[in-house]
Amino acid sequence: MIIGFIGLGNLGSKLAGTLLRNGRELIVHDLSETAARPLLQHGARWASTPKELALRADLIITCLPSPAISAQVLEQGNGVLEGLSANKLWLEMSTTEEGEVKRLGEKVMRTGAKALDAPVSGGCHRAATGNISIFVGGERAAFEQALPVLRIMGRRIIHIGPLGSASVLKVITNYLAFVHLAALTEAWTVASKAGMDPKTTYEAIKASSGNSFVHETESQVILNGSYDINFTVDLVLKDIGLFLDLARRSGVPAEVADTVTAMFRDTQSRYGPRALSPRIIQRLEDDCGIQVRAPGFPPELVDQEPEEPGEEVIPSATRYVFT
Repeated sequence: MIIGFIGLGNLGSKLAGTLLRNGRELIVHDLSETAARPLLQHGARWASTPKELALRADLIITCLPSPAISAQVLEQGNGVLEGLSANKLWLEMSTTEEGEVKRLGEKVMRTGAKALDAPVSGGCHRAATGNISIFVGGERAAFEQALPVLRIMGRRIIHIGPLGSASVLKVITNYLAFVHLAALTEAWTVASKAGMDPKTTYEAIKASSGNSFVHETESQVILNGSYDINFTVDLVLKDIGLFLDLARRSGVPAEVADTVTAMFRDTQSRYGPRALSPRIIQRLEDDCGIQVRAPGFPPELVDQEPEEPGEEVIPSATRYVFT
C-alpha cells in the first residue's frame, strides 16, 4: 500500500516519520516543501498538489489544523477528490467536526473510495514513537483495510463506530484535557503560594485521585518553564469551539467550557495566539508575582515507550482486545 500524507506540522510530521521509519512507501505534500525536507531526505517522495498525491497513493492521510483547511485540501482545484478512485482510502486524522467529516466523506465515497476519520490522542511525543492512541470512525471494511497502517502509527486503536463518531470522541477528550490543564494551573499556583515543595507535590498528585495524563505530562513542562508540548492556544480555542458547538447542538449547557474558554482567551490576549497552551498558568504567575518551577523536569516531553507495532486493537463490534 502506497501512503500519501498531507499536512506535516507538529503532529503530522511525526506520524509520517513513524511510517517512513517502518519501511512504508510514502508520498508527502504540504504548503511548505521545507516542512517535508527531513522526510524527503530519508526516502519519502514529494507530490506538488493534493490531486497528484491522491493519484499516486492507495491510502491518502490528511492531518491538518482545521476543518476549513481539510475542506480546501479535498475540494479545491487540484484537490484530493480529483485524484480519488475505487479501492483508494481517505483517512482524516485532523481534529474536525462530525458533520464536516461526514460531508467530505460522502464526496469521497462518490468517487468509489472509502472514508475514515481517525484522530489521535496522546501528544506529539507519543506520535513520534508510534505509541499514540487512534480513534477510528467508518465502515468496518474500511477500518480493516487501514488497520495495518494504523498499527504502525498507534499502539491503542479503537474502532468507535460510523464515520464521524471518532471526531466526536476526539473533541470530547481534547476538551477534558483542556479543563484539567486549566484546573492544574490554579492547583499549582495555590501549592506554590502555600509553600509546597514542587517535586513532592508532583509525585503526590501523580499518586492520588487527582492524577491525570495531563498532570503527568504537562505539569513537567510547566515546572521546567519551557511550556513546550507542541500545542498552541489558538488550537485550544479552535477545539473548545468544536466542543461548544457539539454541546449546543445537543442541547447541553456547557458552564465549565465557557469558563475555560474565557481563561484561554485571556491567555491569548496576553501572550498571543501562538503561545504554547501550558502558558495559561503564566496568567496566574504574573498576577501573583511567582514562578512555579522546580529543577530536574524536562524542557520537552519524550516518550519512553519502545517503538513497536501497535499492541491493542479494540473493534466496536466486540469488547475483546487483540494483540
